[in-house]
Amino acid sequence: MAKALTTTSFQFPGQKSVYHGKVRDVYNLNDDLLVMVATDRISAFDVVLPKGIPFKGQVLNQIAAKQLDATADICPNWKLATPDPMVTVGLKCEGFRVEMIIRSILTGSAWREYKNGARMLCGVPLPDGMKENERFPEPIITPTTKADEGHDLNISREEIISQGIVSAEDYAVMEDYTRRIFRRGQEIAAQRGLILVDTKYEFGKRDGKVILIDEIHTPDSSRYFYADGYEEKLAKGEPQRQLSKEFVRQWLIERGFMNEPGQVMPEITDEYALSVSERYIELYEHITGERFEREACEGDLAERIERNVMGYLKI
Repeated sequence: MAKALTTTSFQFPGQKSVYHGKVRDVYNLNDDLLVMVATDRISAFDVVLPKGIPFKGQVLNQIAAKQLDATADICPNWKLATPDPMVTVGLKCEGFRVEMIIRSILTGSAWREYKNGARMLCGVPLPDGMKENERFPEPIITPTTKADEGHDLNISREEIISQGIVSAEDYAVMEDYTRRIFRRGQEIAAQRGLILVDTKYEFGKRDGKVILIDEIHTPDSSRYFYADGYEEKLAKGEPQRQLSKEFVRQWLIERGFMNEPGQVMPEITDEYALSVSERYIELYEHITGERFEREACEGDLAERIERNVMGYLKI
């Protein structure tokens, strides 16, 4: 089985701190630059699964880099360089404590709430009589608070502003960027026979400007349906063919795990980990239109990353 990178412990020049997230490890250099390592960890229901997924970090990092470049004319972003297939180096920004989630189709967690009777989501009214996987009249923004641990919580635009989490002025900018970046992402996906169903964006501020940070339009942060057959499956009430992390969530749900008290994580076999890896690679090739180049991983992945990042930092 190909190797997977699940932990890092680098010491880069000027390193002041490191943040180990669910999936990415972020190194702070002199409070000016961030070295973001996309590991092969995978999370679902706010818990990290016990086995890494080979090539997942490379897939996420390279998709995000391409999508950041493809939307840079709409919104400034944090990316400076990708010195390694699993690494992006960029500007350190003061992050806003919200995630901007935008949805064009009623599915996933929104559908689960709707099915249970909810007709208001993050302050946004939802029409009666909708079916699973049906398009909204227009995309809706359903923000969440950004939690360091545990579940992110739904919150409305009004609550964000009234609680002083984000100013009304900055929120308006974030909202505008969210809609425009999502529209571009949908256009890119459509060219590849995909529907960008929903996604999340994170923003920060640097030198008084709102800046797009973190990854965008990856299978960890987004959901894609195949366009071919979408209408027919919707009409018949059949599940959509999709490329996203939702298939991992469904696999866990079928085995009785949603990270609730008393539930036990099912075994992640090598065979299943490789099948997840293939799904990630499939999405990469669909969304980019390019063949995925599996970076050699016979050697030590951490050594390769350190060598490439150090080479960049010396420039």
